[in-house]
Amino acid sequence: MSAFITTGKLNDGQEFSVRSLNLHDIDEVMSLQKKVVLALAEPDFLQPLTVEEYTKILNNNDLMIGVFVGEKMIAFRAMLAPENDDEGLGADIGLRVEEFSSIIYSEISNVDPDFRGNGLQTYMGKILLRNLDRKKYKYMLATVAPFNIASLKDKFALGMEIAELKEKFGGKLRYLFVKELTKESTSSSTSPTEYINMSDMKQQKMLLNEGYRGIAMEKRGNEWFIRFESRNRI
Repeated sequence: MSAFITTGKLNDGQEFSVRSLNLHDIDEVMSLQKKVVLALAEPDFLQPLTVEEYTKILNNNDLMIGVFVGEKMIAFRAMLAPENDDEGLGADIGLRVEEFSSIIYSEISNVDPDFRGNGLQTYMGKILLRNLDRKKYKYMLATVAPFNIASLKDKFALGMEIAELKEKFGGKLRYLFVKELTKESTSSSTSPTEYINMSDMKQQKMLLNEGYRGIAMEKRGNEWFIRFESRNRI
């Protein structure tokens, strides 16, 4: 992926550009992350990264991109190739140790609160996904907090599925998402399907343990439901 990637327009007509990020961008990345964290209604929804973690990602220019209006960074998104399934996500969903080298994490995305509503999170995700080396990476993994609706919609829009629901990062409950990069969607209209209220953690865990996957979400009144479809585990 070259430094410059593409251009586009926001909903209000403003033009933006997208490019790969490098270590020269780290101060702006940290500044935007701080702004995003301060604006969060639910701080637990985001697991901020440290300067050291961003440095590790930025040393591989292809795995982090930014959206700019003029010279101002308004969003960024990063993926991380872990050295050995550092966060344990592959192990959590039953991958074998020899498969850990084929894992890529959908690590973090931040959008300036002043520019939300433009679909930038998923837009960036699709760019990164298109440019992944499918010979090198077989599984894209991510974690999302229940009721983090924007991030949940993003993961489903990228074709990811909920494979597990458990505590991570010091006791924070997280959905564990997976996308098998070498396979087409395995969703089937004939598979058994269940819709479970997002607040019913016990029932969701039970279905996941039975081999179901969370494949979509929908709002009914003021409540959110996850659609689970029967699926054999990886």
